[in-house]
Amino acid sequence: MSVRQYAFLIALSVLLIVLVVMFFKCGEEKKLIPETVNQMLDSEEISGEEPETKKVSLFFLAEEDDLLHPEVREIKADAVLILQAKLVIRELIKGSRNGGISPIPVKTKLRELFITDEGIAFVDFSKEIQENQFFGSAGEIAAVFSIVNTLAYNFKSIKRVFILIDGREKETLGGHIDLKRPLLPRFDLAVNLPGSG
Repeated sequence: MSVRQYAFLIALSVLLIVLVVMFFKCGEEKKLIPETVNQMLDSEEISGEEPETKKVSLFFLAEEDDLLHPEVREIKADAVLILQAKLVIRELIKGSRNGGISPIPVKTKLRELFITDEGIAFVDFSKEIQENQFFGSAGEIAAVFSIVNTLAYNFKSIKRVFILIDGREKETLGGHIDLKRPLLPRFDLAVNLPGSG
């Protein structure tokens, strides 16, 4: 093999390596593009505008009484009622930012939520809502009606709330409130409702 042929083979090998590297680099870039687009869509930064927000009232316990006290918070506004309702429940699970006592254990997860045409919201929680609960009748009433009141107060189309645990009906959380039926809100258990004067 002549020096000229040897040099040609080396040049060809280098060119082949460069092409292979470019091929794989282009493949990586193509994979990254959809993820970047999805992230932008999720964060709504395409237009550079802040997403619209909506004020909602979440209900928490206070140390001075057994009543539910509203805490105003802002969530991302959404045209779809179910998505807004899910955001509200997730915020409720996160707990109070103003020193209120959350009647829902922090490790609880919202598994699913859907709303019927009749205005019944089915809210499915993970088992932690029952397992990590501080019970007694007051604790159970607070846990149940913080959920029911929060949904019914913020969404006028929700008339009743049916609480499920791990996708199943439960008789009760702690022995005091019947969960085998959809519950009406109890605004008599709440104080200082926004807009009530």
